[in-house]
Parts: sequence; C-alpha cells; structure tokens
Amino acid sequence: MAIGYLVIQTRLASDAVPLENVQVRILDDQGNRVYDLVTDESGETPVVSLETVDARLSLEPEYSGTPYVSYDVLAQADGFQSLYIADIPIYDGETAIQALVMIPDGGRMRRGEVTRITMGPPAVAGSEPHSQQGSAVQPYLLRQVVIPNRITVHLGSPSAYASNVQVSFPDYVKNVASSEIYPTWPDAALRANIYVIITFALNRIFTEWYRNQGYSFDITNSTAYDQAFVYGRVTYESVNAIVDEIFNEYVTRPGQNAPYFTSFCNGTTVTCQGLSQWGTVTLANQGRSPIQILRYYYPNDVVIAEAEAVSDVLSSYPGTPLRTGSAGLDVQNIQNYLNRIRQNYPAIPVISDASGVFGSSTDAAVRKFQSIFNLTADGVVGKSTWYKISQIYTAVTGLAELDSEGTVLGIGTVPPNTVLRQGSRGNDVLTLQYLLAVISRFYPELPDVTQDSIFGSSTRQAVIAFQRMRGLAADGVVGPATWQALYDVYLDVRDNIPSDGAGSGYFEYTVRPGDTLWLLSLRYGTTVDAIKRLNGLAGDGLYIGQVLKIPTPEDYSYFEYTVRSGDTLWALARRYGTTVDAIKQLNGLTGDALRIGQILRIPNG
Repeated sequence: MAIGYLVIQTRLASDAVPLENVQVRILDDQGNRVYDLVTDESGETPVVSLETVDARLSLEPEYSGTPYVSYDVLAQADGFQSLYIADIPIYDGETAIQALVMIPDGGRMRRGEVTRITMGPPAVAGSEPHSQQGSAVQPYLLRQVVIPNRITVHLGSPSAYASNVQVSFPDYVKNVASSEIYPTWPDAALRANIYVIITFALNRIFTEWYRNQGYSFDITNSTAYDQAFVYGRVTYESVNAIVDEIFNEYVTRPGQNAPYFTSFCNGTTVTCQGLSQWGTVTLANQGRSPIQILRYYYPNDVVIAEAEAVSDVLSSYPGTPLRTGSAGLDVQNIQNYLNRIRQNYPAIPVISDASGVFGSSTDAAVRKFQSIFNLTADGVVGKSTWYKISQIYTAVTGLAELDSEGTVLGIGTVPPNTVLRQGSRGNDVLTLQYLLAVISRFYPELPDVTQDSIFGSSTRQAVIAFQRMRGLAADGVVGPATWQALYDVYLDVRDNIPSDGAGSGYFEYTVRPGDTLWLLSLRYGTTVDAIKRLNGLAGDGLYIGQVLKIPTPEDYSYFEYTVRSGDTLWALARRYGTTVDAIKQLNGLTGDALRIGQILRIPNG
C-alpha cells in the first residue's frame, strides 16, 4: 500500500488562538481506531502516516474508483462541541492538513450537539452540469483590484435558504482547490487550476455579481453556478504552498484591470467553453507552463497580473526576501510582529538580535513560525511568509483589542433591557455591535459589523444571521430573547477561549525621542521586565514611533496618552473607562478641542 500523511490543527479566530489539549481520534472507513492524538501548545498534532492507494490512479481520467483512501476524525475538548469529520481523502505522498472548526459551548448553549462535516469526492470526479455565467469584460475602468481580507460564501445555490460563512481569501482558495481537483496532479496543472479559481472568485467580487442582484454574499459553493467549497474541509500541502505563493495574482487581458471570467469544468463527464480540468493534466505532461495552459483555453493574450493591494495588511511585501544578514525597517517590523505573535504561540523562540538586524535568533523564530503555519521552513521571509506573518499579527492584535474594548465597555453577565431595531443609537447599540464582533470571530456565519453605535442595515443583517444561527425568530429586532442568546454565546466564548494575557490592564504609548524602558517604567509605576513581557521584547532597544503596551497598576492614578488623528475626549473617556469631565479636570482643560501629538493624562479607570 502507498502512504499518505495527516496533521490536525485547531486554531480559532482566524488562527489568532491555538487550542491545546484537543483529544483527536482517527478512524478508518470501518470505524476502527487508528490513532489517538492530542494537540500541543500550537494547536497541532504530530503528523501521522496512513495507508492509501497509488497516486497514479489520480492521474487517469478513465479511472472510475476513488484514487485515495478515506478516514474519519473525532475531536473533543472541554468547553467545545464535539466535531466529527467524515471521509477525509488521503492521497499517496501528500500531507493532508485538517483544520478543526471547534465551536465554543461551555454549558449555557449546550444541547449535546456533535458538529458533523462530510468531505465527499472532489468535484472533478462528478458529473453536475455547469451553467456558470459572468462578465469577461471590464465593467469599471478605474476600479482597483484588491485582495479581500475575507470572502462571504453562500452554502447552497444562489436562491437556496442556506447559511453564509466568511473565510480568509487564501483559505477559501485552498479549500476550493482541494474540493475541485486532485492534489497529486503535476505542478503546472495545479497552478493553472489555482489561477483559474483565484480569478473566478475575484471576478465575482470585482463585478459584484451577486450583490448587484440583491444577495448578501460574494459567491456560492454550487458547482453549477460557481466552484466547489466544503466548509471545514481538509486541504493539502502541495495546494497550500502554491496558494500562499500566488494568492494575490490573477488572470486578465492586456490593457484591462478586471479579473477575466475564467469558467471551467472537468472536461470529461462535463464539457464547457472554458478550461478543462483534466485537460490541464494532459497539457502539463506535455511540458506546457501554467500560462501556456491558460492561453490554450482562454484568449491567447491573457496575462498574470498582481493585485495592487491586500486588505488588512499593515505593509505590502517589500519585493526582496529577508534572510540572515538583512537589515533595516522591514526586518524590524517582522521582528516586532513575531514577538507579538509569540504571546499566542509560545513555541516561537525569543528574538534576541538587535532591532532591525536579521541574525540567528530571527532566523530561528522565522523557521518555527513557518513550521507552525505549513510554510517551507527555510528561514527566508519571502512573499508567502511575509503575508502570513502579517495576517497572523493582524488576527492576534485584533482579538486583543476586542478584549480591551470589552473591559472598557464593562460587559457583565446581565443583558440590557432595551429593545433595539434599525435606527436605534447609543451605548446599548455599541454593546450589541461589540458582542456581534466578538462572536463573529468564532462563528463564521456572522458578517462583520462596524462598531459605530448606529443600528444600520449591516447591523440588522448580522442580528438576523445570529438569530437564524440560534433558532430564534429572524426579525432583526433585539429583544429579551436575542439579548439573552447573545450573552450566552458571548460568555461561552469568553470563558472557554484561551487568553494570551494581553487583552487588559494596559494602555498604548507611542515612543518619543529620549524614551527608554527604564524611564517609562519609572514614569508609569511598572517595571522594565513587565513592559518587555507584555510586548514580547527580547532587548532594551526602542525606536521613535514604536507603539508599546504599558501595564497599568491599579494603584496608579493616571497614565499619559499621545493624541492621534480621530481622537476626541468622548471617545477616549469611553475607551479607558472614565469621563470627559475627569480628563478635562486632570489636564486643566476648559474646552473640548484636542490636537494631534498633545499629551493627555488619562485617569486610570
């Protein structure tokens, strides 16, 4: 028998929080136990080997059997619903990466549920007719193509009553590629198909194909209309490596900006005017490159373009890989990001190199990060590693900011007694939006919500999605039943999600000329070690403009804050749990005007 491999990963909130001590049982197709595993501090099990069939069977379009062997996984953890995943395909020589979608359930919402996901064969093995429709021309001449942070997928045909889920764009592409084709295909065939998948999704987003029809999603998982997607499915190392490299590249035509409409089908049981998936294997075996394969099926002048921007990324890839010996601001940024990520992923070693100098400890931290997140562990920060570090940093700091907001808002255990609906405003609306924002990190069925204290249409859509998720009347009105359900789910999340300890008890400070850790510790009544620990700092070096988290002891009456663009006294009072009058009195202010760069004393709330 041939051998394939499987690793289980349990990470929550867009990979911000690894879940340790998840009990994982791997079963064969007869229900026999093969392995009992436990996730480590990075939320990962060891890689295990599993018997399967010869990879050559997956290269034959005439083969009518399944060119893989299926296994099941049962996952259990205290405070979470059990998860059973059926029919995970294991391929010869391939490492399958199964991310577990664990739902917090600490008792308040418990109904004895076991979440069940079934993989099924990839779409290339099916015979569903395709009726993909779309625009191959550019509808908006000046619109910028941006890789979205998340894409909203409807789990059914366009008009079907089904859930929407939000996933990161690279994860969506990995899922679709693993749901559509075999990961054992030649590299050129895989790349051609992945370019098509990326471009098809971007065309749907760019042209607002479904949103212009009044739908609240970007794309469906129906292969009749779009491309396959199985929420919670396994992906494969060969596919993931390619997606991480090219996720922001797409097919277009010279002189155009829009992603081309890259329709496709399997080319055997289903034929179409676009790309033949099985045909890409034949062409790859003939030595054709990915672009040559694409030009075989689409106009012969198509080219590969790179998106101008990637949303939610702090800075774009500098264009040159960083490695041992590199120096400068880009290295400094990577070191700061990794040091912060280390608070959530302690397996990443401390960086002791000088700030901005890529030495041996930076190399070690990069390699461990790459190993944890399924990248080639070569210690080189190329495009794939740069964007993955930025993505994880954004996820962990975003979750910490939400934790801090909850402390400031004073979220307790008793819901408000108000009834909210579209048009409502005020602090209770802000509390509602905060609860939805936290819950959406762990329940992808909920759309993003802007926390602006105004109950608009997007907040109503999020409320309706939550009500449907919990089996409530989906009227978009937040009454007693909806408030209680929101608090029950929120408290289950709060009580069962591991904390990195960086969500409360600090304020942010922007480093100015002359600052040192020692002077800051004296000024704010803390210690150098406490500041370094909270910020993941290995050395004592600081740079002007650096944002530090400063611990705030309870007996310290105030801290200093540097005013930034958009700050108001009301917003600062709300953020730090004090009042406008208290800030004005402490600073001797007679009016409400602030200026950027002004130093305010903020009462320690």
